Amino acid sequence: MRVVVLEKFGRLDSLVHKEIPDPKPKAGHVVIEIKAFGINHAEMHMRRGEWAEAAKVIGIECVGLVKSCPGGEFPIGAKVAALMGGLGRTINGSYAEYTRAPVSNVALIESDLPWAELAVIPETCATAWTCLFRNLEITKSQTLVIRGATSSFGQAAFNMAANSSARVIATTRSQQRFAMLQELSAERVELEGPGFPSASPKPNNSMQCSILSATAQSSTPSPCSAGAAARASQVGWAGSRRSRTSIRCCKCPAASTSPSSAVLCSAHPVFPLSDVPLQEIAREVAARRLKAKPARVFRFEEIREAHRAMEANEAGGKMVVVL
Repeated sequence: MRVVVLEKFGRLDSLVHKEIPDPKPKAGHVVIEIKAFGINHAEMHMRRGEWAEAAKVIGIECVGLVKSCPGGEFPIGAKVAALMGGLGRTINGSYAEYTRAPVSNVALIESDLPWAELAVIPETCATAWTCLFRNLEITKSQTLVIRGATSSFGQAAFNMAANSSARVIATTRSQQRFAMLQELSAERVELEGPGFPSASPKPNNSMQCSILSATAQSSTPSPCSAGAAARASQVGWAGSRRSRTSIRCCKCPAASTSPSSAVLCSAHPVFPLSDVPLQEIAREVAARRLKAKPARVFRFEEIREAHRAMEANEAGGKMVVVL
């Protein structure tokens, strides 16, 4: 099969096209014929050697068809999404024609959406959904501040929050992107800067506020800056190579910092992919109640160009590769 191998840490020429044997069936795993996959900042940092772990074949998510499943958990030919479970980190990932993922990290995602649109959903939407509805427990009419709202993750979170009737205040580092956020029906748009409090909603005794940060600031501001009844969640690497994924778990008081989105805290070491309604999210996307269009679509041969565009901050949303 064709793969893109990480031959060394460094620049774009670290990504090299090669051929290696197809992955063999294995109990407890699913072999997937990859049809498309998303490009993520995590993979850029893996390429540079700035991530704690990276497999020879990186790529942390994909959508495709089941080729083999010895345990029978998924029928052959079923449309599925795969993410996390060591994919691209400790086991060969999605920069390939086939991958083999643990059953626990594969989900049915039957849909008539084109592969390019399906590829927008797994990592970005699963992370956004978990942050909003598990960690932050967003409810109707609650005020949510999304920092870095024009990133692919920020846009997904914005759409999901707005679709659940939350009031969204969005921040961005570029005034040129105000129009995009206003089109998404932001209640207010603020220019991101050194002083976060200017973007904070004014607290009152009855208002619940939450902060979801998709920017890599040195720390997420205390929830108390947004009001007494508040939570904060920081996700991702955008803007700084020194950042880590840091998520405050709603089920316990601990907050962990880890280069793996699979880890929420010591009390919850396994990310429950079965808890994320990817199939329902795909239906919402197909019905156009959620927006999940790729910002750019690349061919498999163009992975270096996709990384270049990501590094240059040219994406403007989720980029995907279609095989």
